[in-house]
Amino acid sequence: MADYTYDDLKVMKAQQLREIAQGIQDDRLQGYSTMHKEQLLPKLCQALHIHADHAAHGAEKMRIKALIRKLKAQRQEVQQARDYDRLGAIRHQIHVQKRKLRNMVARGV
Repeated sequence: MADYTYDDLKVMKAQQLREIAQGIQDDRLQGYSTMHKEQLLPKLCQALHIHADHAAHGAEKMRIKALIRKLKAQRQEVQQARDYDRLGAIRHQIHVQKRKLRNMVARGV
C-alpha cells in the first residue's frame, strides 16, 4: 500500500480513488465501485488512517463564508428594492450560516 496524503487523494479523480480502494480490504470501503468521490474520499482516508478533518472542515468554512458574502450582496440589493419579505428570508439564511460557523469554531474545528 502506497503512502498517500489527504491532498494527494483530494486532487485525484473518482476512478483513481476507486482503483486505490480496490486494493484495500476494509469494511468501510464496501461498495466503493458505486460511490461518488465525495463519499469515497472520507472513507478511503479512514481506511488508510489519514486524518483529513482539518482540511475538510477548512474547506467547509470557506464554502460557508462564500455563501454568507453572496447572501450579504443579495441583502443589499433587496434592501434597495424595498422587498421586505425577501429581506427577512435572506437575513435568516445569513443567521443560520453564521451559527454553523460559530458551532464549528466552538467544536475546535
